[in-house]
This record gives sequence, structure tokens and C-alpha cells, in this order.
Amino acid sequence: MASRASRKAIYAAIAANLAIAACKFVAAVFTRSSAMMAEAVHSTVDPGNELLLLLGLKRSQRPPDPLHPFGHGKVLYFYSLLVAVHIFAVGALLTVYQGISHLRHPQPSLHLGWNYALLALAAAFELYSWRISYRELLLSKDPDETIWQEIIGRKDPTIFTVFLEDSAGLIGAVLAFLGIFLGQILHRRYFDPAASILIGLLLAAVAVLLGRESGALLVGERTNRARIRRVKKILEEDPAVEAVGDILTMQMGPDQVLLTVDIRFRRGLDVQQVESAIDRLEARIRQPEPTIERIFIEPDSLKAPARKSSKAA
Repeated sequence: MASRASRKAIYAAIAANLAIAACKFVAAVFTRSSAMMAEAVHSTVDPGNELLLLLGLKRSQRPPDPLHPFGHGKVLYFYSLLVAVHIFAVGALLTVYQGISHLRHPQPSLHLGWNYALLALAAAFELYSWRISYRELLLSKDPDETIWQEIIGRKDPTIFTVFLEDSAGLIGAVLAFLGIFLGQILHRRYFDPAASILIGLLLAAVAVLLGRESGALLVGERTNRARIRRVKKILEEDPAVEAVGDILTMQMGPDQVLLTVDIRFRRGLDVQQVESAIDRLEARIRQPEPTIERIFIEPDSLKAPARKSSKAA
């Protein structure tokens, strides 16, 4: 289900960004606007990012094998890290360089009506893609979380990557409009290339944020706090449990969580009762939390003589 939502957002973003890039390149060629060329480069980079995410999604869904017994879910995090590098290296640096170059050697913009018309058209395409990614974020967001908390806490990087790209695209369109408009009414050529530099800095900020979040997931970030609280509540409500110790989790993929927990069972339970309690706890955890595919429950050795671990079939 998550992968279908991710693909829907990615396909919408690819279609929108290809149309946007075409509009902006036409405007940039006719008007010689540095800001418009920066936006055209930005929109050209985005489809490459989405193709990387699609490749990562496909490779992450390969089944476990002897070399990767926990599956390939983290492959997606590697590809989302590549997207961050791609945005920074190709989008941000090239855009800033172009802005600095035009700032040193400014050129008059021509046919400014093209800029305004095609910026408006590009913004409409961008808004279409943004609405789809925003809607997918809302569907998966916990009621007590903000959109920002959902972005930094989300374990599927595809949706928030597309959302941040589209948000940067809308902000970039506004910056490009302001650069062109202010340069026109104030008769100052440096507003246009200055807007290009600001767009590059915006892309750099998005790249750093995506790199930070993808890197944290790649090296073994825990699952979200709400899920951990729900698991702890399930464990504490079981009549066989006396105390819950450390609850450790690792996100193995967008829909794959590894859970280990120390439990002190009540006195007087024999081996069969402990094993029955563990089976019951695993079933109760998986019912509301199907993404927890691997569960390892370790009874306190001083209170229970048995230890059992399991994994999803």
C-alpha cells in the first residue's frame, strides 16, 4: 500500500516536472533570464531524482536471500541519499554558478511577458504534483503530529522527497518572479541573477535536509515514537508481564521494522506459560502494527527460564 502511494506521487511528479522544465526552458531561451534558466535547470534535475527513487523502490522490494537475511529495504534509503547528492551537485551548485556568472556580466532580459505567462503555467503544474504528495503525507500522518514532524519522522523517503522538491519548486517560482519583476520595475539587472543564487541556496538547503534524513535511516534509525508507545502499551497490558525493559527498534525499510524487547514476566510462570505469553504478545503487536516483521522478545533470565524469538513468515 505504501509503495503504491509512493509510486503515485513519483509518477505525478515526473509528469509535472517534465512539463515544467519544457515551459521554463522556452521562457529562458526567449528572455535570457538567469532566474528562469535556474528554474529550468531545477525542474530538469527533478525527474532524474524521481527515476532514482523508482529504481530504489524496485530494488528494495527484492525478497531476503542468504546474503541479506533481513531483506533489501534499506536500498531505498541509499537511493534517496543519492537524490540528495544529485540535487546538491547538479541543481544547487550549477544554479548558484549560473547566477554568479550573470551577476558579473548581466544581460538585459527580453520579452518578459513570456516569463510571467510560463512561470504561471509551470507553477500550476508544480501545484498539481505538490497537492498529490501533500495528500499522501496527510493520509499517513498521526493526528497529534504536524506536517514537519511527519517529514522528519517518516520512514518512507519517497513521499517527503517529492513533497520537498515540489515545495522548493513553488518557492523557486516565486523567487524567479520576484527577481524578474523587481529587475523590470526598478531597472536593476542584478535582481534576476540574485534570484538565481537564492534558488540555488534553496536547493542546497533541501539537499542537506534530505541527506540528513536519508543518512539517519541508512545507518539504522529507530521507528517512530508513536509506534513504540503503542507497542509498550500492548506489552504492559498483558497479564503475564510484570515489567517492560528496553524497547529497541530499527527501521529496515519503509514497511519493515525490527523490534527487540526485554520483558520481566510474573513469578510462578513455567516454560510453557512463558512461551504462550510470547506468542500472544507477538500476535497482539502485529495486529495493529503489521510493519513490525521481526520481533525478538527476551525474558529476564532471573524471572523466567525460557527465551524465544520469532520472525514473520
